[in-house]
Amino acid sequence: MTQTSDILIVGGGLAGPSLALALAQQGLTVTIIDALPAETRADGGFDGRSYALSLASHRLLRALGLWGDLADKAQPMLEIKVTDGRAGEGPAPFWMHFDHAEIEEGPMGYMVEDRHLRPVLLAAMAAEPNITQISGRAATDQAVDSTGVTVTLDNGDTLRTRLLVGADGRRSGVQARAGIKRSGWDYNQTALVCAIEHELAHNGIAHQFFMPPGPLAILPLKGNVSSIVWSERTDQAAAINALDDASYIEVLRPRFGDFLGEIRLAGKRFTYPLNITIANSFVAERVALIGDAAHGVHPIAGQGLNAGLKDVGALAEVLIDAQRRGEDIASPFVLDRYQEWRRFDATSMALAMDAFNKLFSNDNPLLRIGRDLGMGVVNALPRLRRTFIREAAGLTGDVPRLLRGERL
Repeated sequence: MTQTSDILIVGGGLAGPSLALALAQQGLTVTIIDALPAETRADGGFDGRSYALSLASHRLLRALGLWGDLADKAQPMLEIKVTDGRAGEGPAPFWMHFDHAEIEEGPMGYMVEDRHLRPVLLAAMAAEPNITQISGRAATDQAVDSTGVTVTLDNGDTLRTRLLVGADGRRSGVQARAGIKRSGWDYNQTALVCAIEHELAHNGIAHQFFMPPGPLAILPLKGNVSSIVWSERTDQAAAINALDDASYIEVLRPRFGDFLGEIRLAGKRFTYPLNITIANSFVAERVALIGDAAHGVHPIAGQGLNAGLKDVGALAEVLIDAQRRGEDIASPFVLDRYQEWRRFDATSMALAMDAFNKLFSNDNPLLRIGRDLGMGVVNALPRLRRTFIREAAGLTGDVPRLLRGERL
């Protein structure tokens, strides 16, 4: 069987479906394939992560018509507090405090759980006539010619497309088959992820506590619940994750502190290995990469999904504008526009997160003094603080139309 579409996306996570909707709503036909069955991806317990959606990412979801189904499940982030210290000792005296009141646009972003975001994307794709979903099948081969790409699935079926998009994660098969190399390294850190119920209200405040083994992010969800992203050395993380729930909380408690009162687990626990991996090119002949397939970063500032949604906004805008001008949407001239727009920005962000992690994930006394003084300086300068807030909110630089809340 050969099925033809304008765009074929490999990867049904979050970036892939977002791109599919952005393109299909403008009249392009899209096929999206994912190796996991649809039932698995729709399962509320499939992925325990929550996402710190920047204000720009929120605008993209609103422009795609998705925010109405998410608004009552999203927690606005009103403040961010960044501190440095050791477990059980509390934070250092210098810290950074970012308040949404310092910008005019509203909250810096929103916390949304994967179990709420993913079903909304799946339902929207199912309702879009220009999208064909193929679940439970993996792409095993791709062959490029002068007019398109033929993709072979693991059951022998073939699919034909004008442009192939890899949204298939850090170990992207699309990227590898296109001959694109990757650069990166492992952090020897693992993220322990869970949700925590706490006695006191979080008031929409997110916390980032840097410790020598890695950072602890405490991110507000709806109600008296917070998402925890707790980075530890890989061997220590394995030992902690092997503990029963009560022992796990006992290890977390001195790191978490008592500022939210008593804490307890709310749901399952998950682990994710941490590394940095960047594709050496975001495009090849009739191929484009988005999301983690293009750039996988440390979750230190919660920018991974936001960077992927910037890719979505940029690529969708480039392709739709090219289609309207009568260009071949997969020509190298068109794809180079996407690469020029996104690769430098995404790579710079990834390397900045890498440097930040290395600066803070150590116990060097000289570095501790330097970084604490640096945080104190940033906190004392309103204009610099406002710049950091606008950057975190996704409001700086050449922002794609969708991330400005505009329709394509």
